[in-house]
Amino acid sequence: MEEVQTIQSLPAIEKNHGLDLLYQMMLIRRFEEKSAELYTKEKIRGFLHLYVGEEAVAVGVINTLSADDNILCTYREHGHALARGIDAGMIMAEMYGKQEGCSRGRGGSMHLFDAKRKFYGGNAIVGGHLAMSVGMALASKKQKKNNITVCFFGEGAAAEGEFHEAMNLAALWSVPVLFVCENNLYAMGTAIRYSHAVTEIEKKGPAYGIETVVVDGMDVLAVENAAGRAVEKIHATGKPYFIVCNTYRFRAHSMFDAELYRDKTEVEEWKKRDPIPKLQQQMLGENFISQNDIVIMSKKVEDEVQKAVDFAEAGTWEPAEELTKFVYSENG
Repeated sequence: MEEVQTIQSLPAIEKNHGLDLLYQMMLIRRFEEKSAELYTKEKIRGFLHLYVGEEAVAVGVINTLSADDNILCTYREHGHALARGIDAGMIMAEMYGKQEGCSRGRGGSMHLFDAKRKFYGGNAIVGGHLAMSVGMALASKKQKKNNITVCFFGEGAAAEGEFHEAMNLAALWSVPVLFVCENNLYAMGTAIRYSHAVTEIEKKGPAYGIETVVVDGMDVLAVENAAGRAVEKIHATGKPYFIVCNTYRFRAHSMFDAELYRDKTEVEEWKKRDPIPKLQQQMLGENFISQNDIVIMSKKVEDEVQKAVDFAEAGTWEPAEELTKFVYSENG
């Protein structure tokens, strides 16, 4: 049986790369905060699941991927879409339900999609996309492509049957898929101790002979280090790999969540491990940035988010006569 490794952060960081990672995380954070504001104003409707606190996972993993790699996510995927390079305006327009959105306004917050960037959701069924990721990786293997498929999911999905089926088939068929569990300790309002007999999610990968690592999901450098090694190993072996990122969402499960299931002191303790100030402090310590640089970056982020909002506000609604368009596939 494979042993579980623990990946630590690298002691140093290259300045420009660090700036890029920091900007991406700050952009995701502000985008999510603005989305919450717009939801209260009823500009965004339906469901809204925010990624605040978990930014290091999406940024750390996605920065190790190539443009040819496939990405599948859960419905908490705004951060992944931004890290993948999908335009913030197109994402915001999608949440507004405008035609200029990345899914033409038909998917909303939970169903972001961009085939050109090989970003395949935004999947609302918990665990449903794990089987899809194995299928996509199997297709790549049969077509002799050199890409991998990355599947992000929460620890709640690891209690679903689809998780075990996907892990088993990925190992059995030896397909190039990277499973990334974003373990934020709560599946909606259910604490992990109530849904998993074995709460260490990383112990589940070795049961299927899949190489597995566990990493601090609040440290973008540690996540990137782990993901980089995983990507190299998958390319070298063609076999699946499993990363468990222990992280935490600072906000409720969704905008409808009263959040009565966890203590506020627990949330505040986790906020002390916020990945954004953590990287800022490291870069300040390396004299790569100053406090003024952080202020300037924050202003740049604010401007980009406001530009996205303006784009969404100026977008167009789909005409009523087109509502049945794309419901069925048309031949020819």
